[in-house]
Amino acid sequence: MTGSCLSFASLYGSFLRRSIMAAGLTSQTLQIDGDTTIHFWGPLSVESSKPSLVLVHGFGPAGIWQWRPQITFFSPKFNVYVPDLVFFGESFSNSSERSEVFQGTCVVKLLEKLGISRYSLIGTSYGGFVSYRIAERWPERVEKVVIASSAVNLRLSDNLGLMQRGKAKNMEELLLPTTAAQLRTVLRLTIPRFPYMPEFLLNDFIEKLYMENRKEKSELLEGLSLGNDENVAIPPLSQDVLIVWGDQDQIFLLEKTTELLKLAGEKATLEVMKNTGHTPHLENASQFNKIVSNFLS
Repeated sequence: MTGSCLSFASLYGSFLRRSIMAAGLTSQTLQIDGDTTIHFWGPLSVESSKPSLVLVHGFGPAGIWQWRPQITFFSPKFNVYVPDLVFFGESFSNSSERSEVFQGTCVVKLLEKLGISRYSLIGTSYGGFVSYRIAERWPERVEKVVIASSAVNLRLSDNLGLMQRGKAKNMEELLLPTTAAQLRTVLRLTIPRFPYMPEFLLNDFIEKLYMENRKEKSELLEGLSLGNDENVAIPPLSQDVLIVWGDQDQIFLLEKTTELLKLAGEKATLEVMKNTGHTPHLENASQFNKIVSNFLS
C-alpha cells in the first residue's frame, strides 16, 4: 500500500520511542480489571518529590505520536504518564462500553493501580473530553486541568459544520481515513498551511496508524455523550482550568471558547495561540509548553 518497502511511519515511530525513552519513560502494560488492559508510557523510576502529570491524547495515533514535545519538556519536573486510551495503540478491552466516561474511568483505574492519588491532566481534542470527565467525577484526585482544542460544549450542529468543512458524509470518514485524499483533508483542517505530502507517504501513515481496531473506534465515536443534540449539559469544574486554543482551528472553531470559558467554572482561564490550528501543542510546542508550565507552577 505504501508503494515502497521503506516505511517512513515505522522509522518515525522508532525515533519517537527512542526520544521518549531518553526522557526517562518506559513502555508498560497493565491489566486494570478483568476486561481491560492499558498500555502507557511512564517513568522508569518514580520520584516522590515530583508531581504527577497525565497527558491524554486525541482521536488519532497513540499517545507518544501526539505528545513528544510535552514529554521531553515536562519530564524533568513531573512524573509524566502517557496512557493509550482504549482501542488506541496497544490498549484493549472486552467491555461493551464506549463513552468518554468509560475512557476516563480506565485512566483513573490505571493511575490507582500505579498508586497515584493526585495528578494534573492535559487533554487534547477527544482527550480533552476524557480529561474533563475525570476532573468532573474525581475532583479529589485532580489538581489542575488543561483542556486543549477540545469543545467539551459540543453540539450536533458543530459536528454537522465540521462534516461540511471536510466535505464528509460522516465523522468516521474524517477521523478514520482510509484513503490519502481523506487523510489530506483531515490534515488540512487540523494544521493551517500543512505542507504537501505525496500519496505514498499518506498511505503509509494510514496503514501503520489508522487500520487497527477500526470497528471499535467507530463505536467510540458513536458512544460519545457529547454532540448528539443541541443541548449542552456539562457541570463546572472545581479545579483551576486552563483552556488553550489555536485561533485557526477548523476542527473545533475558536467561537466555542466563549461559551466553554463560562461553563468550565469560575477558575477557568483562556489562552488563544496565534497562527495555530487544532494542534497548537505540536505546531508551536515552545509557546504551548511555556503557557502550560506557567499554569501548572
